[in-house]
Amino acid sequence: MVKLEDGIQSAESIVALADAGIIRPASPFADDQVQPASLDLRLGNRAWRVRASFLPGRTRDVAACLDKLKLHEIDLRQGAVLETGCVYIAELQEGLALPPDLAASANPKSSTGRIDVFTRVITDQAREFDMVEAGYAGPLFAEISPRTFPVLVRTGSRLSQLRFRRGAVRLDDAALARLHAATPLVDSSDPSFQGGVAVSVDLSGFDGLIGYRAKRHTGLVDVDRPRSYPAAEFWEPLRADGSGTLILDPGQFYILASKEAVQVPPDFAAEMVPFDPLVGEFRVHYAGFFDPGFGHAEAGGTGARAVLEVRSRDVPFMLEDGQIVGRLVYERMAQRPAALYGSAAGSNYQAQGLKLSKHFI
Repeated sequence: MVKLEDGIQSAESIVALADAGIIRPASPFADDQVQPASLDLRLGNRAWRVRASFLPGRTRDVAACLDKLKLHEIDLRQGAVLETGCVYIAELQEGLALPPDLAASANPKSSTGRIDVFTRVITDQAREFDMVEAGYAGPLFAEISPRTFPVLVRTGSRLSQLRFRRGAVRLDDAALARLHAATPLVDSSDPSFQGGVAVSVDLSGFDGLIGYRAKRHTGLVDVDRPRSYPAAEFWEPLRADGSGTLILDPGQFYILASKEAVQVPPDFAAEMVPFDPLVGEFRVHYAGFFDPGFGHAEAGGTGARAVLEVRSRDVPFMLEDGQIVGRLVYERMAQRPAALYGSAAGSNYQAQGLKLSKHFI
């Protein structure tokens, strides 16, 4: 029996959960699959193209929904191209048998969000995406919808990540302010604490560059091939013009960066609130997990920008330099991980500025 403390479970606890049969992988974990505060989820052997996204609801499992909505089955063992504008459901190799005091939540991996692949985890009897209720026992599935680039995936590809949480451990605004006073969370001189730490967009420029806009009608991206694609074939650089503004075109995908350098202390984990309708008609940051040590001095960082994956909704929208675009919420770790982000395997974005996904050179 695993003894669990309140908080986000660390890599060491995740390994113990697997050893105890609470996490049930179809095959042993890969060497770099367990992150400081999360577990990468691997695609299984099968996926299905479906007519529409869905939630099973309290009385159905995913298989029953697939029987009604699937168009065809896809064998992932030799690799398969997932096309833009389509919705797919893929089985995952990791299943769960959670105790009644342990819940989990999912998010796309950073590299998944930065190539505009929208992915959400679904469970049987789910009423919400990306949420695994305490006590859940059963399989996990990923809904996958490439928005801009077609992608090549296969059995074992990792698009999503899962965090395990015991208790209510999110810091309220007063606790955030106290933590910031002890160890700065952002390098702002006047940070805003209201439902999280405010994060704003930097449109002043990084050596004259404010961001990237994804091109249309490109080649595909193999999600398992880092540093393999010329950025110029997939991205249009956006140059600073002195106005401090950027008009987002509906349906276009942008990579921007936060004005603040962010730090996540070793005893905490953070998550970007993905969308706040109060800040404008756009969505920011599909991939929301920030591991302990992100940007922190103990892990070799001096603050790191939050890369913002931005898509306008139905109307053109003008962003301005310094405009708040999201908020970071912080949660206590159940235990400090032995390896922090930046020192752990797979830490691709420590000390980052404006940075595309690891696939591009």
